[in-house]
Amino acid sequence: MRIGVISDTHAHSLQDIPYEVVETLKNVDLIIHAGDIVKLRVLEELRQLAKVKAVKGNMDSMELKDLLPERELVVVDGKKIGVIHGWGGSWGMERRIKVMFDGVDVIVFGHTHEIKNRLMEGILFFNPGQARKSFGILTVEEDIRGEIIKL
Repeated sequence: MRIGVISDTHAHSLQDIPYEVVETLKNVDLIIHAGDIVKLRVLEELRQLAKVKAVKGNMDSMELKDLLPERELVVVDGKKIGVIHGWGGSWGMERRIKVMFDGVDVIVFGHTHEIKNRLMEGILFFNPGQARKSFGILTVEEDIRGEIIKL
């Protein structure tokens, strides 16, 4: 399974997102958005491309904050993917978000706008960065591989 991963779109519509990102998301099995969507319209437009799992971010509209969870657990082919936006500074982020999930294989997060694709203590920490500059693909097979695509 191919999962498109984005975060921190800070957009009013998909027209604000680079063409390459949107075109890639049309060809995935699932989209994970790690928060800071900003406007409900963006979420609705993403749902027209593929199934979407999303969490709220600190910059999201009140409409989205009321609609979306703070964190989400996505299970794909027996692999557990925790999704959370994150908070605070980038230093110590992995430690802070790790305690929010038990027994996960991957933690997808955003907030820092800094890309991360690193295995730590048996967990893949995956931040696709800010959607206007980068995005990610998680490939779930017997294991999970992460790839960051820089624009």
